[in-house]
Amino acid sequence: MMRESTFLTVYILTVAAVLGAVFGSFINCMAWRIAHGEKISGGRSHCAVCGHTLGALDLIPVFSYLFLWGRCRYCGEKISFRYPATELALALAFMLCAWHFDLTWTALEAMGLACILLGLSLVDLEIYEIPDRFILAGILWWGIWTLQSYLSGQAQEGALIRSLLGGLALGGGLLVLSLIFDKVTGKEGLGGGDIKLFFMVGLYLGPAVGLFSLIIACFTGILFVILLHQEKIPFGPAISLASFIGLLWGNQAVDWYLGLFI
Repeated sequence: MMRESTFLTVYILTVAAVLGAVFGSFINCMAWRIAHGEKISGGRSHCAVCGHTLGALDLIPVFSYLFLWGRCRYCGEKISFRYPATELALALAFMLCAWHFDLTWTALEAMGLACILLGLSLVDLEIYEIPDRFILAGILWWGIWTLQSYLSGQAQEGALIRSLLGGLALGGGLLVLSLIFDKVTGKEGLGGGDIKLFFMVGLYLGPAVGLFSLIIACFTGILFVILLHQEKIPFGPAISLASFIGLLWGNQAVDWYLGLFI
């Protein structure tokens, strides 16, 4: 429906981008507070260096960073490029959700999941830990939209079973493999947070697309290791990126692959 009119398409994608940037700014602030042990509801945003409370002109997504030349207006310290990058990333994610799913409830569900995945990735990048609150939020968000689909009569036959199988297959399967790896090598394999994250995204993706996303996550994780040149790399961002890719294009990829054998 959205693509029937060029004006409507541009308008909706623009609104999606603006909302994505705004939510990206909020999630960035929330993730920073979680990583640094601050309360999420701990007052207004402030400079991470001097602690000065930020005004309205400091909080315009992307543009504030550009207008202030990437520096705090009060202490002059450099602002991390993570802030505009996060806002732009979620703006792009919201646009992709709107473009791919059109004006549907599924688009809103995907946008919410993108917010959750971004938040946990930012925390994992900073403290190498995926807080359980993000996993619980993802499960709750899935439960809300699953219930909505059944109440509205839009649920596909067997959708709930596929979702549960996806969560159990990814989370449970990787838990077993991780335990075997730990026993054989004496080293820690996947962290508990990564396994919980795989369970959560498996609920959205199902078993087939979940497996596709797992493969993408492994390649993405290897790419992160090569590019960042670090011994310890958080796996959460790779899982999140792969899951978002699977959410948008996983079904097409699986259908194409299975079509090679028919």
